[in-house]
Amino acid sequence: MKLIKPFLTMSGLTFVSKILGFFRDILIATFVGAGFIADVFFVAFKLPNFFRRLFAEGAFSAAFVPIFSSILKKNGKSKALQFGSEVLSLLFFILFLVIIIFEFLMPVVVYFLAPGFAQDPAKLNLLIELSRITFPYLFFISLVSLYTGVLNSFNKFAIGAASPILLNLTFIIFIFCFGEIFETKGHMLSWAVFFAGLFQLAFLIFGIFKNNLEIFFVKPKFSKYIKKLFKLIIPGAIGAGVIQINLLIDIILASFLKTGSISYLYYAERINQLPIALIGVALGTVLLPTLSKQISQNEKNKALYTQNRAIEFCLLLAIPASVAIFIIAEPIIGSFFERGEFSATDKVLSAKALQAFAIGVPAYVLVKILTPIFFARQNTVTPVKIAIFCVFINFLFNIILMQFYQHVGIAIATAISSWVNCILLFYILLESNEIVFDKMLKEKFKKTIIVNIIFAILVFYFKDFINIFSNYKFLNLSIFVLISISFYVLLLSFFKIFIFSNFQLFKLR
Repeated sequence: MKLIKPFLTMSGLTFVSKILGFFRDILIATFVGAGFIADVFFVAFKLPNFFRRLFAEGAFSAAFVPIFSSILKKNGKSKALQFGSEVLSLLFFILFLVIIIFEFLMPVVVYFLAPGFAQDPAKLNLLIELSRITFPYLFFISLVSLYTGVLNSFNKFAIGAASPILLNLTFIIFIFCFGEIFETKGHMLSWAVFFAGLFQLAFLIFGIFKNNLEIFFVKPKFSKYIKKLFKLIIPGAIGAGVIQINLLIDIILASFLKTGSISYLYYAERINQLPIALIGVALGTVLLPTLSKQISQNEKNKALYTQNRAIEFCLLLAIPASVAIFIIAEPIIGSFFERGEFSATDKVLSAKALQAFAIGVPAYVLVKILTPIFFARQNTVTPVKIAIFCVFINFLFNIILMQFYQHVGIAIATAISSWVNCILLFYILLESNEIVFDKMLKEKFKKTIIVNIIFAILVFYFKDFINIFSNYKFLNLSIFVLISISFYVLLLSFFKIFIFSNFQLFKLR
């Protein structure tokens, strides 16, 4: 089974999406800033986006893909597509009811989502209005996650990875073309969310039929596979989405802080999500169907080899990302967002949150690798227990640290809980021998630590050169990042850490 090619496909398309996403956020920062409207919209967007990350990158895929892959392997394409059709029918009906219920109860929902806004009726009323516009996005994107899971099971990763590009393009078009049509810029951004979901769903349906993977509405049967799916998906929502649950708690608590705090966390999180998506989500998405097939064929040694290479590859990329983001957080925020309504003060406050988030980058990414190892074995009970504990840890540290460090304390708490989550997942997998570190991984890990110490010194020493051309912030940052990456690649080459062929085939030695 090949790892690099599908990973590069996923990561490359994700990178394009993230670049467009950054351009989208630059436009939002420029035209909306980090004030009243921005805070309200980001909360309104958080509600469906929270479920999107649980479904598209978490629980649904984690539960659906192993079952679908198992049916595909044992019973063939026809039976697998029949199962997919039954899931489509059930999911459509359930989502439709959820949307109707949430739309009706939105005043109650947003009160619990941002209780701090209750002190300002104008904020609360606008939040209710915008949330009713954005929430149907959940309906569209959940169906997208189903179709993406089917395509991924057939090793068709490109279409699902490309669909978020449509989200960002829709935002960009709305900002440039429809800014003056709507009552507020918050309304304009909310309708962009709605139509983006619709466009993404249409794109995935096209991809499904283009690949002759027809999935139609059928009369659903509560077969053993459907029952198994529901049994796995509920705990999986917590197990796979602990980071998202923690970020949701962050928003709830940040609503009690001064205006702008939610926006600072949003802009910092957007930068922080780049390595998580490019490395963790991309590699985790590729890893799940690969492991599921190897485990279903009882190829334990191949599965262990696959896991080791995935962890090794993850650490090679996640550690330097964490180091670099922490050291140059302020130039990063300034280059992307400091213009228009986004002030120098906003830059400093967002950068401090980004530094706190950056501490947890390796943990965030490793969790995306470790949870599929459980899910590929159809074990969602253990991750959910760990996740519940980590949500409690996050809440506890939030309450303590926000008293002293405001929104930065919230970001620190998120990083701490992610590390606790990562360590506990590793501990359980090692104790049960579901992960066995091989000699290659142990040797590479030692060298990786040494390389990253050298890399950190170089980045810190030369960071002041980022501002060499004062009027070209983004150009300065781009040049610095490219040079830093080149240094890192040279260091890997000098210490003979990265060997491309190790990641090409999961062959036994």
